[in-house]
Amino acid sequence: MSISKEIMLEMYKRMDQVRKFEEKVSEFFAKGMIHGTTHLSIGQEASGVPAVMALEDGDLVTLTHRGHAMSIGMGIDLNKMMAELMGKATGFCKGKGGSMHIVDVDAGNLGSNGVVGGGLTLAPGAALTQKYKKTGKIVLCSFGDGASNEGSFHEGVNLSSVWKLPVIFYCENNLYGMSTHHTKVMNVKNVADRASSYGIQSFIVDGYDAVAVYETVKKAAEICRKGEGPVLVEAKTYRWAGHSKSDKNLYRTQEEIDSWKEKDGLIKLRNKILELGYASEEELQALEL
Repeated sequence: MSISKEIMLEMYKRMDQVRKFEEKVSEFFAKGMIHGTTHLSIGQEASGVPAVMALEDGDLVTLTHRGHAMSIGMGIDLNKMMAELMGKATGFCKGKGGSMHIVDVDAGNLGSNGVVGGGLTLAPGAALTQKYKKTGKIVLCSFGDGASNEGSFHEGVNLSSVWKLPVIFYCENNLYGMSTHHTKVMNVKNVADRASSYGIQSFIVDGYDAVAVYETVKKAAEICRKGEGPVLVEAKTYRWAGHSKSDKNLYRTQEEIDSWKEKDGLIKLRNKILELGYASEEELQALEL
């Protein structure tokens, strides 16, 4: 593995923070303390956190409406983030952005976006800036399987390919665009299969394997830094909760949801750390929120 003990432990800590943070968000929403809506990524911790942790300082990221995991993966201030969700002036956007618009530019977080596929054209612009200024930095553009059917996906990937921009198009394929299974709206097996249409490299990774995600994004980043980008990475993952807080999950069976919960990427990483002897049960508990 190309991943160190220190990174694995920090990765576990941040993934645990995502799980606990979002469970608390769900609780606060049910109590009427958080208004509007929110899109939880519980279950997707292993595809979100490792992807951004594989980047270097100064790299940039564009996020989706389901951006809590990646924001926390980038080391965001949890108190300021929760303040933003609760509409407080102490939040990152002074309480005016809410759950779908978390921004932390100083940390490289160019912002979550409430528009499906919104980042797919913003990221190439940011990547063009890096190439023009020769900063050596790259951009990771997060999006879901549903966004891969938007025109912005094809426009963004095509132009990035033509200009060889340093951008990783990172698809967290959680199988559903709202309530629609991806097989009903795609005539290819994988989102990554579309990379060949634009003459770029692609990778498919198990989004429930944090170490594999980290190493895959690292590889994609190296390709981009050498001027051989863009790269399309597809992480196969799954959200345990509904699309949003108004989603009653009527389109999925409990058996399907439970089968994914049994795979739990957080527990998988925990077991890997114990297996490698990187930490004891007590040490891991001390890292947990």
